[in-house]
Amino acid sequence: MTEVLLYVLGLVLFALGLLVSIAWHELGHLSTAKLFGIRVPQYMVGFGPTIWSRKRGETEYGIKAIPAGGYIRMIGMFPPGDDGKIEARSTSPWRSMIEDAREASFEELRPGDEKRLFYTRKPWKRVIVMFAGPFMNLVLAVALFFGSMMTLGIEGPTTTVAGVQKCVLKQNEKREACRGDDPVSPAHAAGLREGDRILALDGHPVADWDTLSERIRATIGRATLTVERDGQRVDLHPTLVVNKVEKKDEDGNVVRPVQYVSAGYLGFQPKSEVAPLSFAETTERMTGLLENGVHSVIALPGKIPGLWDATFGDGERAEDSPVGVVGAARITGELMTVEAPPTTILVMFMNLLVMFNVSLFLFNMLPLLPLDGGHIAGALWESVRRHTARIFRRPDPGPFDVAKLMPAAYVVAGVFVCFTLLVLAADIVNPVKIT
Repeated sequence: MTEVLLYVLGLVLFALGLLVSIAWHELGHLSTAKLFGIRVPQYMVGFGPTIWSRKRGETEYGIKAIPAGGYIRMIGMFPPGDDGKIEARSTSPWRSMIEDAREASFEELRPGDEKRLFYTRKPWKRVIVMFAGPFMNLVLAVALFFGSMMTLGIEGPTTTVAGVQKCVLKQNEKREACRGDDPVSPAHAAGLREGDRILALDGHPVADWDTLSERIRATIGRATLTVERDGQRVDLHPTLVVNKVEKKDEDGNVVRPVQYVSAGYLGFQPKSEVAPLSFAETTERMTGLLENGVHSVIALPGKIPGLWDATFGDGERAEDSPVGVVGAARITGELMTVEAPPTTILVMFMNLLVMFNVSLFLFNMLPLLPLDGGHIAGALWESVRRHTARIFRRPDPGPFDVAKLMPAAYVVAGVFVCFTLLVLAADIVNPVKIT
């Protein structure tokens, strides 16, 4: 019963984190739009039927039933057509998309709004308004990450021995029990004990686990292992052997999917401890998180076949498979039931919110309508056209009509909807699990 309650608590916490992230994103758009005098009739978190709303000044603030996004409505998102009209009037389906979008952007137009339209603002102001939303997600991600890493820290291996393996176990065999023909592990043969803190290997000091692991892997044969035991320095002389171990990247992280390489082997389990990171360490990790996020977005199309096979075939769900809102909620629920220190669970939960906000930032920066990046690209293109015309003393071409790209925007939106449904199905049928 307790486990079920913890799981539900995880779902509730994720839902709250999701709503805060969306509201924070839309607040970026709202605040900058009002700063530049654009009228904003609506600020909504969620889609579908309105659960609650209240009007303050000229803006209606509300929460809708489906927490899958949010929006603000700004008057005059698109300029009038070439003939100066805004009403839908074409029988062509493609043209109707353009004119319907244009007409919707002028809904609730009131006398005096002529100078408060979005498209009448200078391109740089429009860029700021559209960039402010994703930027708020980036700010939230950085604040959460630095706050959790520099105060709570992360659990990681240390140079203290938690246990000694009695035999040599190949990691690719994925077994824990020794067999009669397994050779004795170098650590056990040399007399390494639980609680020993390793200070040096062959005279080279090892202050952290990454350094120790790297030196162990690079050492084969007889070596001198200096440990601290009961306050005394003790030298042990293990003979390290070649073994199959998990491959690591240049940053010391295990490569995914898991690969195995031959390297030096000692045979012990390091003790894990939670320790705060320095500002430099946190900055390095945050930079790596953003780089991995960019690579993940670029690699997203290539993951669709595997996602399809994992959902409708007999394929396994990859660890780095795309995860949607439902999948992330399930992971948060599982996280709350894991047997781990509360601080570790809190850090992992905050990291989930960090990754979600980083994803919102990167995804919305794609230069495709109807995403924020598409509107930013339109404003930048307008600026280029107008500056070019000014340089060559040509007539001002006027605002760039982003509404003409709405047919393409509907196609992009359709692709995103299909991808979202595929991820949703995968999260239900073959979810990613942390346990």
